[in-house]
Amino acid sequence: MYKPELLNSLKGYNSKQFVTDLIAGIIVGIVALPLSIAFAIASGCSPETGLYTAIIAGFCIAAFGGTRCQIGGPTGAFTVIIYAIVNNPSLGISGLATAGVLAGIMLILLGVFKLGGLVKFIPYTIVVGFTAGIAVTIATGQIGDFFGMHPEFPMTVMGSEYTKMPGTFAGKIGVYAHSLSTIDIYSTVMSVICLAIIFMWPKVTKKIPGSLVVIVLATIVSLILEHFAGLKTDTIGLFVDGRKHYEIPTTLPSPKLPDFSLSTLQTVFPTAVSIAVLAAIESLLSAVVADGMIGTKHDSNNELIGQGIANIFSPLFGGLPATGAIARTATNINNGGRTPVAGIVHAIVLLLIMIFFGKYVEYVPMPALAAVLMSVSWNMAGIPSIRKLLKGQKSDISVLTVTFLITVFVDLTYAIGIGLIFAAFLFIKKMIDVSEVLESRKTIISGITGDGTEEKFDVPAGVLVYEIDGPLFFGTVRKFEVAVERAGAEFKVLVIRMKNTIYLDAGGLNALEQCKAACDRKGVTIVLSGIHTQPYMLCEKTGMADKIGRENIFDNIEGAMKRASEIVGNK
Repeated sequence: MYKPELLNSLKGYNSKQFVTDLIAGIIVGIVALPLSIAFAIASGCSPETGLYTAIIAGFCIAAFGGTRCQIGGPTGAFTVIIYAIVNNPSLGISGLATAGVLAGIMLILLGVFKLGGLVKFIPYTIVVGFTAGIAVTIATGQIGDFFGMHPEFPMTVMGSEYTKMPGTFAGKIGVYAHSLSTIDIYSTVMSVICLAIIFMWPKVTKKIPGSLVVIVLATIVSLILEHFAGLKTDTIGLFVDGRKHYEIPTTLPSPKLPDFSLSTLQTVFPTAVSIAVLAAIESLLSAVVADGMIGTKHDSNNELIGQGIANIFSPLFGGLPATGAIARTATNINNGGRTPVAGIVHAIVLLLIMIFFGKYVEYVPMPALAAVLMSVSWNMAGIPSIRKLLKGQKSDISVLTVTFLITVFVDLTYAIGIGLIFAAFLFIKKMIDVSEVLESRKTIISGITGDGTEEKFDVPAGVLVYEIDGPLFFGTVRKFEVAVERAGAEFKVLVIRMKNTIYLDAGGLNALEQCKAACDRKGVTIVLSGIHTQPYMLCEKTGMADKIGRENIFDNIEGAMKRASEIVGNK
């Protein structure tokens, strides 16, 4: 039954907890301000869309989710997807809103049908691969602002003409390469200093993130240097030449329904799936991190419902796709937040900042925001995880590499799908490699007795014993077929030992039927030994148990060998 964690948290809630939640909410709200704006700009959207997302989605995730301390909002994972949609002439912001609402519906359905646990089946190598790919893409998109570049469009790069910054990795690198002459030394120095402060700041304190510190300091220093030294750099509000860049509004927009035409739904459906999958993965990962920090246990299905509600309402108010943000959630917990009230306070704080101080946000230098996103990219890249995986088996390295390359050079939507398919094929191959069909020796060891000695007995003449080590499925069928071809006329009984076969599929069942038919032609009786529940139930449902004969199916080798001896004796 769906019940938001907020309702559970309010039981026994007191003024002392409210004060700590209030303080944590205020701090994390201030911290979320530059990140929300930075992610929006990195996505190719205006800064206010990031604020709308943090306010609307942040409130919904806290109020309707299944986690006590989750802080939601825009994150770096979505920037690649969003950038591709908003720069698509046939979609734009309207298409993004449609994809967001559609993803929200998918998330709610995942939660309603209690499929939250399915996210755990996405291989770790894929998660690491596309997260690292997203990190590279985000960092690539910040090169221009980091170095203060001003590419002049239209521009022709390697035969392709661009009227604005391309969305592809190769296209961006090409544009930057042609714009090296526009590098601004002042902006570059500011970016480098800001990035250095961000990485060194944790040595000072971990309570207040370095990203917030550099935004405040860079804004103050930028205003002072512009006034006294005439040094200028792009800010959120203005370009260097005085042209208007962005303008932060002081109110939330009125809700507006996106385009739900059939053609738009068909176009954005794959993207909506990617948004839903990413939102589910990142939010549940953040929830697990939060549980580990405060010793609680989240409800993954309720959390997905809350994420779905957030991703439906955020686009209605001009926001972006949202999910749980690990860094902001950790900041919330480190400052005393213990209930969803802190997340609600964080959303209210952002709303008040936008209403009363939005005009001051326009003075934030773009190089400082670029430095913040560069640090986010570095943290997202997961270098320690990649190093560990590169020391592992080749199959994991292959999945990691393929997912990473497709994310960077093709598209995140394809990266997830192709990564899953590639991982599945490698897993099947691995199962085939470890599965064996072996002929037993003349003496069989059935197990260990109570006094610790091995229990052995001889295989009677005229009996052939084969042991299937691993699942009998379509991938291992040929091994089985080759092995049982040795069951010639000199054998009267073929004992198939299945104690290590816990899974049987249609392909394996078909191979068993073919083996039965071949043995019938040679007058050989099949006896199954050590059969597990799943293979036996499949044999029951398909009638294979009757074909083999229930008197020839045993759950242990002792009974099977006794039956084999009886058959040989009668023949």
